[in-house]
Parts: sequence; structure tokens; C-alpha cells
Amino acid sequence: MRLSFTSRLIAIFGFLLAGSLPLHAQGGKDAKEIVRTAMQSELAADLNDHSRWRFRDDQRDGTNTVSIVVETDHGSVKRVISRNGQPLNGGATRAEDDRVRNFIHDPALLAKQRKDGMQDGKNAEELLRMLPEAFNWKVQSEDAQKITLHFEPNPNFSPPDMQGRVLGQMAGELVVDKGQNRIMTISGRLTQDVTIGWGLLGRLHEGGTFRVERREVAPGLWQITETHVHIEGKALFFKNIGQQQDEVQTEFTQVPHGTTLEQAAEMSKPANGTANGVGNGTPK
Repeated sequence: MRLSFTSRLIAIFGFLLAGSLPLHAQGGKDAKEIVRTAMQSELAADLNDHSRWRFRDDQRDGTNTVSIVVETDHGSVKRVISRNGQPLNGGATRAEDDRVRNFIHDPALLAKQRKDGMQDGKNAEELLRMLPEAFNWKVQSEDAQKITLHFEPNPNFSPPDMQGRVLGQMAGELVVDKGQNRIMTISGRLTQDVTIGWGLLGRLHEGGTFRVERREVAPGLWQITETHVHIEGKALFFKNIGQQQDEVQTEFTQVPHGTTLEQAAEMSKPANGTANGVGNGTPK
């Protein structure tokens, strides 16, 4: 349930959190300075956000799959509750119960989830630190509630790795909530093909697009609510580089700290036995 490479690529934009100063108080700063301030504030804010969530995850990538995800301090439980608009039947439900039960009692799987999470976090931080220099930024529009910045590749940017190369070939828009300095939306596209090893090891095709939406799900706490990735290509180093992704996350409720994996497994079950139910998020 961790992010694929293409998701990691755009997740950095979705993970941008609040800066300590509202944008309208940053008079005189140019667009790059606004981004740099947001970057520095995000790195600090991310360390202080220890919230855990229960939410509905709707993945629309061929087979429409709806899951309930419950995060805990020990790991995250994800339970499939419907496919293609139909609740799981009795046999599929029992199989999913067995899968979840095996997962929460398998130290190797839990360790892998933690390791993948740490790697995703490391990748995200590295990409975040590249943001101000990877692009040329300008303020496109502004009103009382939000500010929109346009970004284009910076021809003078020297990416340190493959992810930086892909990042440096994107152009698009960043929409920021001015009151809390939170990223609301980022959308973009690849401005040209990205080749790996002169094209022998891989190529990502020009025109690929992404969009990430974020919303405040509790006072001062923001989460990604939509992720849309449509980047075509092939790379020997990355298994999922050509995967199309449309994911919508809704019905967030906060999970108390101290919730066990066993409690999370119960919380992940749909309320009243229906695929649409999410329950109240309170551990039993």
C-alpha cells in the first residue's frame, strides 16, 4: 500500500504542509522565496504531525477497488471492501479477513511496510529540497483566499539523481491556501521525454500529467484527497513507471494513539456489513 515510483514523484507536492507565515504577510518576496519558505516550514511541520487516520480509499485504475485504511503507530491496515461497485461476497470477505489477520501477525510484512515508509519519506524530503531550484517560479494569480504559482523547468538545474531528472522536466501550477499557507492543488505535465541511459534503460514520454488535491480534514491537519497520475513510459529500474493511477480518499476520521493493529483490523471492517459504511473510527 506504499506509493509507487510515479506516486512518489508527485507525492512530494501533496505532502507540502503549512508554512509558519501566511503568504499575504510575505510582501516583497519573489515566488521562489515563497516556495523556499514553504519548503523549510514543511520540513519542520512534518516532524510535528503524528496524526493517524481512518479513511476510504477508492482506486480507479481498471478494476475499481474500494478499501478502508486504518493507520496506527505500529503500521497501517488496508482492507478491500468492494470491487467494481459490488461488495465482496462471502468467500472473498473471508479471504480478505485471512489476509488482514496474517498481515498484522507477520513481523516480516510489518517490517517491510515500515522500511518502505521510511524510504518514501526519504525520497519525499530529497525532492522537497529540490523544489525551489528545480523550477522557475512566478505568481500567476491571487485573490483573498488563495495564490496560484506557475512553474516551469529551470534549464540551469542539475539534478543529482533520476527522480530529480524527472522532477526537473515538469511544468504546471501550484495553488496555495493563503490563510494557512497550505498546498491545495498541484498539477503538471512532462514537458519533454525523459531518457535513461540514452533511452536504452528507459524513457518517460512527453505529455504525461499528474494532479494532486489536498484538503483540511481536521483543524490544522491536511491530507491528500485525490491523486491522478498518467505518465507513460518504461524504465528497467522502476516496476510501476507506466502505471496509470486515479485515487480518491474520503471520509477521514482520526485514530487515537495507542490503537493496536488488532483494533485497526476491526475498525477497517465496513459499518453494518456494507461496502459504503466507514463507521465512526473509534477502536473497539
